[in-house]
Amino acid sequence: MQEQFTNEQLVQVAKEFGTPLYVYHAEKIKEQYQKLTSTFSDQDVTFFYASKALTNINILRYIKEIGCNVDCSSINEVRLALHAGFEPMRILYTSNGVDFAEIEEAATAGVHINIDSLSNLEKFGKKYGHTYPVGIRIRPNIMAGGNLKISTGHEGSKFGIPVDQLDKIEEVVQSTNLYIRTLHIHTGSDIKDPDVFVKGIEVLFELIPHFPELEIIDLGGGFKVPYKSDEEETDIKLLAKKIKKTFDDHPIAGNKKFKVWFEPGKFLVSEAGYLVANVTVLKDNGTTVFAAVNSGLNHLIRPMMYDAYHRIENISNPDGNKKVYTVTGNICETDTFGTDRELNEIREGDLLVFYNAGAYGFEMASNYNSRFRPAEVLIKNNKASIIRKRDDIEDLLRNQIEQH
Repeated sequence: MQEQFTNEQLVQVAKEFGTPLYVYHAEKIKEQYQKLTSTFSDQDVTFFYASKALTNINILRYIKEIGCNVDCSSINEVRLALHAGFEPMRILYTSNGVDFAEIEEAATAGVHINIDSLSNLEKFGKKYGHTYPVGIRIRPNIMAGGNLKISTGHEGSKFGIPVDQLDKIEEVVQSTNLYIRTLHIHTGSDIKDPDVFVKGIEVLFELIPHFPELEIIDLGGGFKVPYKSDEEETDIKLLAKKIKKTFDDHPIAGNKKFKVWFEPGKFLVSEAGYLVANVTVLKDNGTTVFAAVNSGLNHLIRPMMYDAYHRIENISNPDGNKKVYTVTGNICETDTFGTDRELNEIREGDLLVFYNAGAYGFEMASNYNSRFRPAEVLIKNNKASIIRKRDDIEDLLRNQIEQH
């Protein structure tokens, strides 16, 4: 098992590249991927990295290097995957409310495609008919995930074609002679209970007889990763066992064997990422001691957007006496990273690290307050390399057209 970086390693990297800084642990990504492939080695299962979690081109190339495929949520992610060297048949594109032109470009590139609306499904059928195999994203009406904002399979969700619209799907398929190769569902993120995936399979089992050319059951992603010390990730061994049993026990029409696809994103890169920031101001208002850092919701929005918990440590003073702090950012808006956290004594100038920052950290970063986005560093084989430079003023001015 890959150990997390030591305080000394993170301090050294911060000194070399400055803060705020995203740091990624290549071998941890590999360990997470191998955990999946080894556990499912006796089943016909393929994994596609959900690149929306982190699209740095060097991360994508490393994902390719370790043998994983890639899942894309936009045509630009498809373009990045192709730029990173992925062959088209190792790329999966699952559209969501997109202009049909995006889907056409994906088809021109030759990648796997999942479609999530009757409207685009009909357009696809009219243009491609039976010449291009395609997947349908089904909304299974299952509530799952860490909270409502990251739950995508329930009845109120915008994602997928509702399972109860099967008759309309069939009308489109028959009228346009569509080649349906995949049925896809994705119920949410931070799913700990393997039975959620079993329920999804059972929903799809009811649909299988309606699509005689079906080859692939795509169960999406959403595996849980631990954010707190008392949390555990999704039990992958139990999941594999339940998936196998569910397929073995179900009398599928014609005893047909199906390939199974998953799209893990956070599971691969979350624990591999760290955000290191410098403490700029200590402020004691009488009831709360605020420790402000040179970062904010413009760099890590998850605590503010999802009420997400990120463990925080003072890596400059790891032996200091424990005190209670509320850790905040420098944005002109409430950007609290952690409230009433017991941390080793913090001094101005200390370095704090935010753990589990690899997924949806830099990827959701912005230039709010006209602040620079941080640099990114990849540590591979104990060698640290810069993989994205820190913004400068030219980056803020780029693409602006000045009128004089």
